[in-house]
Amino acid sequence: MIEFGHGTHVGLRRTRNEDTYYADPDLGLFLVADGMGGHQHGEVAAALARDAVVEQIRLGQPLHDAVRLAAEQLEQHAYRRRDTLPMGTTLAALHLHDEAYDVAWVGDSRIYQLAGEFHLISHDHSLVQELVNAGRLDPELAARHPQRNVLTQALGITAAGQLHIGVAGGQQRPGHAFLLCTDGLTDGLDTASLAGLVQRSDLAAQECVDHLLLAGLDAGGNDNLTAILIRLR
Repeated sequence: MIEFGHGTHVGLRRTRNEDTYYADPDLGLFLVADGMGGHQHGEVAAALARDAVVEQIRLGQPLHDAVRLAAEQLEQHAYRRRDTLPMGTTLAALHLHDEAYDVAWVGDSRIYQLAGEFHLISHDHSLVQELVNAGRLDPELAARHPQRNVLTQALGITAAGQLHIGVAGGQQRPGHAFLLCTDGLTDGLDTASLAGLVQRSDLAAQECVDHLLLAGLDAGGNDNLTAILIRLR
């Protein structure tokens, strides 16, 4: 059995919500996307990527291939428009199937897992994360680095042939949970704050998501915020 909660908020500093998400327990697919680009380009990019992944999963494609095909479609759409403005999006997705799970991500939207302990599965495709990996930046300083939102990978901006799609997977277990969210949430809340809410067994999944979004707004709400919490029963 799957219990899930979902929600998005424009935040306190933006006039447009360029985040989108999808949650379908029957298909076993959950994803968040954070679009980027001016003049509604971010909204369009996120929606195109979302719809392309959904379509490919319905056709039986593995999650990694579905994300790759979504990137190709977005790249082709941008090329046909011949627009000088960027049209890109992050993506973080979970696919539950055959007692297993697969996750895939591009950019800095994140996937956390609660499996005994609450931990981050994904790793950001960002300049700051590369500096941390290279030992040139203390991880404790990464969250406050002025270039923390500079991405090294994004659908529609990184050429599809050069795109690095992060992937992981494992077996589904009752009691496990997954949190998918955009950086509007994680910019304001650290891992301990996220864990404190996700681990609240006295709250339904939807209540947890509502509290997460409110906490993100209380922390500043500088960007769009989106979250999906999936619990396996």
